Amino acid sequence: MSLKSDVLSMLMAAGVSIVAALLLSSRCPAHAAEGDVLLREEFTSLDAWRPLTFPKIQRHSTYSIATDPAQSEFWLRAESDTSASGIVWKKQYDVYQYPRLRWRWRVENVYAKGDATKKSGDDYPIRIYVMFQYDPGSASAGKRLKYGFARAVYGEYPPDSGLNYVWESRESPAEFVVSPYTESMMMFLREKGDAKVGQWVEEEADVLADYRRAFGRDPPRIASLAVMNDSDNTGEKAVSFIDWVEIAR
Repeated sequence: MSLKSDVLSMLMAAGVSIVAALLLSSRCPAHAAEGDVLLREEFTSLDAWRPLTFPKIQRHSTYSIATDPAQSEFWLRAESDTSASGIVWKKQYDVYQYPRLRWRWRVENVYAKGDATKKSGDDYPIRIYVMFQYDPGSASAGKRLKYGFARAVYGEYPPDSGLNYVWESRESPAEFVVSPYTESMMMFLREKGDAKVGQWVEEEADVLADYRRAFGRDPPRIASLAVMNDSDNTGEKAVSFIDWVEIAR
């Protein structure tokens, strides 16, 4: 693979293009909250989030605040229709100080053609990214060359690597798989298939442990979050919800 094609594959990173890199490089660190919880996002608004769009994808998914007194006063509604885009938390945080990620989500449907192992099936009715910031000081010479080329072309470094916590559309024995786009992105299959469609499901992840298990090394210290509902590869549509997201010790 040529240097240029290798960099471009890295930039795509399962949907995380250079736009995500620009957002991730923002100098806006989160300040510690009282107690053990850094962030408790209950989606009363989208003021703390920015759009994530991709240059070659014209149709964008939509994100809005929904309400239902029977479930929760506020939550995020994500909808895709042969589309892809996301939202990115505006701040960054230290994953070593706050390694726990918790959330509550629901999907209204999964994809008939979804398959985490193929580019043609790399769509999810809902996913949460943890995107890690590239650190040139700790990178290998080869990696510094690739990322230096990307910075020269785009003006910013792309993310170093990432974890995707996804609702996979089909049953799979795997806990996680390598992204079909790049080995720098690992897809953790937190829910699989349609058995829990229409139900609220609470999840919890140890980001440090997951990263070490998936990559075999320690992660970069600084990260941010993104949320996406995408269906551009399968050509399908989906509606999903996130009730809350929490970053904690």
